[in-house]
Amino acid sequence: MSWSKLKQQLESFLSPALIGKFEYRATSYRYLPDKPGQCYIAVDKKNVLNMNDATTSIRWYQSDLEIKNDPAIEIAISEEEIEAIRQDTKGLVPEDRLVVIARGRKMTVLAKEILSAQTSLSKSNFTAAATKFLASSIEESLESKDIILNILALVDRRVGKKRIQNMRESVKMKHPSVQYFYELRLSTV
Repeated sequence: MSWSKLKQQLESFLSPALIGKFEYRATSYRYLPDKPGQCYIAVDKKNVLNMNDATTSIRWYQSDLEIKNDPAIEIAISEEEIEAIRQDTKGLVPEDRLVVIARGRKMTVLAKEILSAQTSLSKSNFTAAATKFLASSIEESLESKDIILNILALVDRRVGKKRIQNMRESVKMKHPSVQYFYELRLSTV
């Protein structure tokens, strides 16, 4: 599918509150086949998410240690997870350390997912993700681990005010770019 047709379809699903404020942009290099194009998501005419550049205004992580030490990422630990660690350690670990261990394990998994998602952002991946978004349900896109699918779903008109407000806890464990677009959408609801 050509970029102009894809862009037109994506913009047809854009939330009415974001029309004129949010736009998709792309560049490509016709005479340099070895140089990939770039995709941008712009808010108020400012490139906010550049798919190939780690110097955007959204925080990008260079290592899993940065993710683990980021105070902005909040991890909810359930009783089942604590009980599983209690079973693994055969009750030898003090109760206060069980939460620390559970959080550490969950942060390691989250760090790997975030770094994996960050490395896959490029124009070809954006067009593939956008095509997948157009072919799948909004629920699949919201629950996906793919940053682009999450962003496209958050700015979609099919996601209503109540659903946006109910997503607050689940978005805290997502990449900062997803959190940025969640806050943008929340501010327009």
